[in-house]
Amino acid sequence: MTAIPVEASASQAQALAAIRRADDGLRDRFADRLAVNHDLDRSLVSFQANKAEQRHRWCKYKEGFSAELVRYVLKKTGLASSPILDPFAGSGTALFTAREAGLDAVGIELLDSSAEIIEVRNAVAGADQRQLAGALAAFRDRRSWCQAGKQLPFPHLRITAGAFPKETEQRLGRYLWETGRVEDPVLSRVLRFAALCVLEPISYTRKDGQYLRWDQRSGRGLGKKAFDKGRIETFDEAIAAKLSEIASDLDEKQRGCLRRLRDQPERAGRIELLRGSCLEILPTLPANHFSGLITSPPYCNRYDYTRTYALELAMLGVGEEAIRKLRQTMLSCTVENREKQGLDQHFDRRRYAAATRAVESQGVLSLILKYLDGCRRDKTINHAGIPRMVRNYFAEMALVIFESARALKPGAPLVMVNDNVRYQGAHVPVDLILSDFAEQAGFEVEAIWVLPRGKGNSSQQMGLHGREEIRKCVYVWRKANVR
Repeated sequence: MTAIPVEASASQAQALAAIRRADDGLRDRFADRLAVNHDLDRSLVSFQANKAEQRHRWCKYKEGFSAELVRYVLKKTGLASSPILDPFAGSGTALFTAREAGLDAVGIELLDSSAEIIEVRNAVAGADQRQLAGALAAFRDRRSWCQAGKQLPFPHLRITAGAFPKETEQRLGRYLWETGRVEDPVLSRVLRFAALCVLEPISYTRKDGQYLRWDQRSGRGLGKKAFDKGRIETFDEAIAAKLSEIASDLDEKQRGCLRRLRDQPERAGRIELLRGSCLEILPTLPANHFSGLITSPPYCNRYDYTRTYALELAMLGVGEEAIRKLRQTMLSCTVENREKQGLDQHFDRRRYAAATRAVESQGVLSLILKYLDGCRRDKTINHAGIPRMVRNYFAEMALVIFESARALKPGAPLVMVNDNVRYQGAHVPVDLILSDFAEQAGFEVEAIWVLPRGKGNSSQQMGLHGREEIRKCVYVWRKANVR
């Protein structure tokens, strides 16, 4: 990293001190709403707790939250009427948990791999599940993909080329060919979905936030320190295990998990998935329509989902140009995001102006952006795109918040999971800045639940600026009854 000149270091120290004072002032403003919630922990407010839940565990999705958290939110906020909205639907945890509670839910999702999880699970919900379980088990037992025959080539992207051992890729190609011959469209799709779910364990790669980490045996993507992901599963064992898992979860009677009728809601809720960017879709939704909103947007943490889910996107046929477009369309959370052109055309002019004013008038954010811009000019920041990413992240999140306020019914809760971040020693209080936006959009900040244990910093941040625990929070806002 570039050494910090003495004069730059002094000016940066002054800027950081000003940011800390402004951050303290904003925290004092929300002090009566900021409270440690001992009911919550990091596993509950992440996808980790879903590993023990049927169907939620089928496909690895690290960026989500747990079904148990959604149940907790429904109970704590008294949210018991439809419809529920999730503008960053991810793998659909909020949607399916609402459905199980008898509530209708609408989700918006841009990433094809995430939307596929939701659509497959929704299709499965409408099928004869015991019959589907039997068909999956029968396909597994036939093992037709182990026999010689035609293959479908894996549609690699440049960043996925060489991801599988040669024999694994051949078996995968045979499997995809055989699933294409299955006449039942739901069965065929679930079979392909099972392959989608095992791409990481059969590959040389591991999802690692900002990118795919490559095992040293791949012969590519090697950094200074060799990475060994451990045993790489064969395709045969991975797909057989996944088909068994899905079939077993579907066959509830076999597992002894058939619930009594009196334990179920009168009807399961309906799920509607809207594919695309919430920045474009939210403004088209009816006003005062949704009874509640539960979501977890991408964090302002440089994670690039088009890279971490590159294998899944490639298998779904998302090509090079589509990947580039997808990366720029998603909420600005990675250093490669550019400012979105023509974004104002999707929004009501007055609401767009109000969201813009909220961003421009936010004192802590203004100081952070000024500081980060200075670090970029001094070349003391590890990526020149960070200031732009932070600026665009908050501008876009303000639009999401203002549009959510319009779409929710008076008195409806909005619950959001998000992380604070730290760049070049500057703590970015995402929870407080977004809560400030929320108040200007017409929400009452009911509570900011702080997890008992926050998250640490990168080794680079700690080495340069010391250790500082960063808050991880769940925000509970409620749309005011009267504006």
